[in-house]
Amino acid sequence: MTSVPTSELDQLVRGEHGHPHAILGAHPEDDGITFRVYKPLARTVTVVASEGRRIPLEHEHEGVWVGGVSTGSTDATKDVPDYRVEVDYGEGAITVDDPYRFLPTLGETDLYLVNEGRHELLWTVLGARVHHYPSPTGDISGTSFAVWAPSARGVRLEGDFNSWDGREHPMRQLGESGVWELFMPGVGAGAGYKYVILGADGAWREKADPMAFWAEVPPATSSRVFESSHEWGDDAWMTGRSQRPAVHQPMSVYEVHLGSWRKRHGQVLTWDQLIDELVPYVHDLGFTHVELMPVMQHPFGGSWGYHVTSYFAPDSRFGDPDGFRRLVDAFHRHGIGVLLDWVPGHFATDEWALARFDGTPLYEDPNPQRGWHKEWGSHIFNFGRREVRNFLYANALYWLEEFHADGLRVDGVASMLYLDYARADGEWTPNKLGGRENLEAVQFLQEMNATVYKRVPGATTIAEESTSWPGVTRPTDSDGLGFGFKWNMGWMHDTLDYLEREPVHRSWHHNELTFGLTYAFSENFVLPLSHDEVVHGKGSLLRKMPGDRWQQLANLRAYFGFMWAHPGKQLLFMGGELGQESEWAESRELDWWLLDHPEHLGMHRLFKDLNRAYAETPAIWSRDDAADSFQWIDANDAGRNVFSFFRRGDAGSSELVCVSNFAAIPHNDFRLGLPSAGEWREVLNTDATTYTGSGLGNLGSVTAYEGGQEMTQSGQPAHATLVLPPLATVWLRRA
Repeated sequence: MTSVPTSELDQLVRGEHGHPHAILGAHPEDDGITFRVYKPLARTVTVVASEGRRIPLEHEHEGVWVGGVSTGSTDATKDVPDYRVEVDYGEGAITVDDPYRFLPTLGETDLYLVNEGRHELLWTVLGARVHHYPSPTGDISGTSFAVWAPSARGVRLEGDFNSWDGREHPMRQLGESGVWELFMPGVGAGAGYKYVILGADGAWREKADPMAFWAEVPPATSSRVFESSHEWGDDAWMTGRSQRPAVHQPMSVYEVHLGSWRKRHGQVLTWDQLIDELVPYVHDLGFTHVELMPVMQHPFGGSWGYHVTSYFAPDSRFGDPDGFRRLVDAFHRHGIGVLLDWVPGHFATDEWALARFDGTPLYEDPNPQRGWHKEWGSHIFNFGRREVRNFLYANALYWLEEFHADGLRVDGVASMLYLDYARADGEWTPNKLGGRENLEAVQFLQEMNATVYKRVPGATTIAEESTSWPGVTRPTDSDGLGFGFKWNMGWMHDTLDYLEREPVHRSWHHNELTFGLTYAFSENFVLPLSHDEVVHGKGSLLRKMPGDRWQQLANLRAYFGFMWAHPGKQLLFMGGELGQESEWAESRELDWWLLDHPEHLGMHRLFKDLNRAYAETPAIWSRDDAADSFQWIDANDAGRNVFSFFRRGDAGSSELVCVSNFAAIPHNDFRLGLPSAGEWREVLNTDATTYTGSGLGNLGSVTAYEGGQEMTQSGQPAHATLVLPPLATVWLRRA
């Protein structure tokens, strides 16, 4: 039998041996084979070979058992049998397979790409991956566990398969890649596990898997093995998506916090209940997309998902990962795209997760001026480390490829771009060029976007970016950040500031609604009325509006009509379609009882008609990146609080005229310049009685006549006379 120095056995027992497979398992030598097993609590250990031969092992050193068998061969490597290990802990013998008889499950190419930070499919080699191997003595199933911990002195695997005692399952370090790996035969889907890491600082830490596909329901913190069995049924959607650039398609987005949209007996809905309730609801309202606030595993519900601990695991509060696949599949089969909020800028501080993962600031930037987010109390990723950038952009691909998500809305981009974000003078250090830009974060965002658009045709990325950073949606090969869209935060603030004023005061602030058109085509924009506008004392959208309840609802309906015709895609947070009265809180569901009241049911009806008219009018959305798709008819009618413009689509499509009256009085005999003579249908009137408006309007259409420029002063070739209802938006389209 091959002897092993006591010092090495001590290393193994202490968990500090980086190559336990060199000691444990079956080792051929001369004319025999040595078996060595680490079972620290065992009373007896026996190797049982495939032909039934039993090889008792002797206790060698502090839980290490050893034994040998002669093969009588000069090449014993050919004679290593298929074997199992019989262990008696004092309560009867059990037979287990030996993890230390298996080769690594990662190849040299994978390890090279991991080292270089260029493994686009990182989740296919790290984490817990179930494998099924054919074998002459019966197929072998098990799970390969692999984790990146380059500064660790040792890594053990613990789980419900070893009574959460990681001592007997030390992992091996694969070269200098920083990856530790162990294949565990017999461990399958559903098994709970953690890594026990001896850090560079000499401390042991129990850590959840950064690449776990599934996690326990909080407050439990373990990772769980998962193997998907979902069969996708959205081929038609995926094929069509890859053929249409998102900027040239309709996009009206319903933003949802899944935990508080609707509850059942005070509990969140499961994935399958959301399929039954949320999917048909969104489809009925006519939204083209949903945007889901973070579905990645997070421990504290009050963070709304923005403090993530498991970036590759859908939130287990709703069920298993295939449940989320079914939800996305169902949306797609109803013709609805799925956008996911994604948080690569910072991560949660929980000690069992990413923080100081291997005893060093591995994922977080080691410089506290760059690695700590004062505003949010969280760690900032080390964008200067290529393996960390790889972790993040592979995570983006994971959600797009594995879950068929149609896009990612990237949270907090401004906080990533600037070194002085939320920092006072003296709390930040300029970059190597002397500026305040975070050059490493810029590199990451460009890498991520370029990789996404290369690998996932038809997918899009959306930046929540609140500053005037140039070229957010410009391609990366033109030195842009490479996003598909940018949230137009300035438009949101300006328009809400205008609408919050009493109508009598609005004429003095007319420019707040027109200013956005001076830059509307500088980026590809999304117009967001998001969750951020209805929390933290800001009140609901309805409560922002002035006047009595009728006026509040009328203001809001007029605003939505204006917004849906405005250049840019539209996003509305859940509850806005109800005229939600109370501020949003994640702890309770929406005020569904409002639909028992006609005025709120009217708001709900408006969205069905608004989204339908929007989708049927390519003039609004088909050329959203072209400045000549928009033209003011009259941008200066401040005295009457009226805004009028038209949208122009591709050749052959009908133009749409939008007229918004934000005064509290109607304007009768209103002369309006129009792009052409003829009949114009009134396709939307937010003052219609079906929405509980006053019912003023134009009996379904108006007729435009040649000339009349001297009356309208708009420069249009035709004009019409119409009625503008109070606090209302009217859409006209050529018949």
